[in-house]
Amino acid sequence: MKKFARIIGTGSYLPPKVVTNHDLEKTLDTNDEWIFARTGISERRIVEEQGTCDLALEASFKALEMANIDARELDLIILATTTPDKIFPATATMLQNRIGASCPAFDVQAVCAGFIFAMITAQQYVENGNAKKVLVVGSETMSRIVDQNDRSTAILFGDGAGAVVLNADDETGILYSKICSDGSYLSSLQTSNNRINELGFIQMSGSEVFKIAVNKLSNLAEITLQECNMLVDDLTWMVPHQANIRIITAVAKKIKLPMEKVILTLNKHGNTSAASIPLALDIAVRDGRIKKGDKLIFEGIGGGFSWGSLLVEF
Repeated sequence: MKKFARIIGTGSYLPPKVVTNHDLEKTLDTNDEWIFARTGISERRIVEEQGTCDLALEASFKALEMANIDARELDLIILATTTPDKIFPATATMLQNRIGASCPAFDVQAVCAGFIFAMITAQQYVENGNAKKVLVVGSETMSRIVDQNDRSTAILFGDGAGAVVLNADDETGILYSKICSDGSYLSSLQTSNNRINELGFIQMSGSEVFKIAVNKLSNLAEITLQECNMLVDDLTWMVPHQANIRIITAVAKKIKLPMEKVILTLNKHGNTSAASIPLALDIAVRDGRIKKGDKLIFEGIGGGFSWGSLLVEF
């Protein structure tokens, strides 16, 4: 009998420091109205002393608690991050040690699509019978790689973590998944460093990223629905990567999904890269919008470019 990877617990964590658009007015040639109109962001959270593993730890504790799972029961930990605490070991192994697990653990790096890539990897382990309980985490300290004097990126990115616990289920869970990559878009969104021991900052061509993201994500959403013999009306919610309100709105419009069916946390979180989808998911689960049996589509795209989609019955 086929096993499905089903989400049985969610968790999230945001560092305490809030940086508002008004705070950015003091150091950048910008203002609250300009930022919000172009991005949909009012504030973001920024780490001070904490690292990527610290954020992941808090989100993981919450997800395990909701799932009623002890960390010692985990068969696998996969952590998606662009901002690991060290070149090595993997942040996932640091997390494994701190939560008291003894299972294999590794990182996945696909920038803003990282959580979807990690989820699909976990799905394979569950479906082929090599794991029953998997912790999947997206955790980022993006403020470390943002040039705070660069108006085009400093206004966008924030820090945070989100986590889910997957369990092998006989009936439902992840119904469809697809990931894609195209390295020819490298120059549109990348970091400035050429060597691993150099500090690099995010470099982005905003207009190019917008066009690519809208086209790739809307096309993939349509493919996902077709492969599952579903109509857009069958979706309960879309939980997108929280990159920019214009991208999210344009994708929803192209696939004819009402914005009332889109989970948005961008206003308070900013772009938290691999953390954004699980963060948004946890917020909507805990406030009661997302319920058992809901049909959800997750979509994200990140530098590389890499992008992906998941269709999930919650």
